[in-house]
Amino acid sequence: MESINIRYLFRLPDHRQEVVELYLDTQSLDLIDKIQEKLPPWTNLDFHQCPNCLLTIQTHPSCPVAVCLVKLVPICKDLLSYDLIHVDVIMAERVISKDTSAQKGISSLMGLLMATSGCPRMSFLKPMARFHLPFASDEETLYRATSMYLLAQYFVRKQEQTADLELEGLLQIYHDIQIMNRAMAKRLRSISDKDSAVNALVLLDIFAETLPDAIEDSLQEIRYLFKSYLIRSTAPNPDF
Repeated sequence: MESINIRYLFRLPDHRQEVVELYLDTQSLDLIDKIQEKLPPWTNLDFHQCPNCLLTIQTHPSCPVAVCLVKLVPICKDLLSYDLIHVDVIMAERVISKDTSAQKGISSLMGLLMATSGCPRMSFLKPMARFHLPFASDEETLYRATSMYLLAQYFVRKQEQTADLELEGLLQIYHDIQIMNRAMAKRLRSISDKDSAVNALVLLDIFAETLPDAIEDSLQEIRYLFKSYLIRSTAPNPDF
């Protein structure tokens, strides 16, 4: 089976190295992984289950997002949010390296894991996962999220359905993600007295909270990028 490989290499303050190897299915973009035979209780679907969860315990005994986040436990267990770490992200196209805080380094991987976990609420972010950009700034994430959604509307329109150019669907997607983030934070708090994992999730949630304001302001933060598209030509029309 062909797959997309992304490797996160963490160098921690105590000189430990932790490697998280991800393989994504090239078509579904779901994480290809061997599920542990015995998962910890905090991964049970009904343990702090998201209020807007679309799954049932009969068909999904475990929360798919929580199962994926089990990978982060060995990395986070002794880390505080402000601890400095080094992260290498190795992909087929490039290698990205950064000295950063634990919460930012973990947040980058956490977002990728959540998007590819198989959770129905997170599936809308799979195009961004396919073109993963580690350590993206808020402006970059705003650009990528809105561009992704509008390109999706192009394909929706090609299927002769009504395209959403007002981004109302994108607002709903991130509203649902906010609800999920809060429930997931409760899971993570239950397993560690360290704050790096929870605060990594908080960083992801900050964007979900600020996106509505950005859209309400007509995306003024990134409007300047499209000046060439907005300037109307003043050249005389040769047909007149």
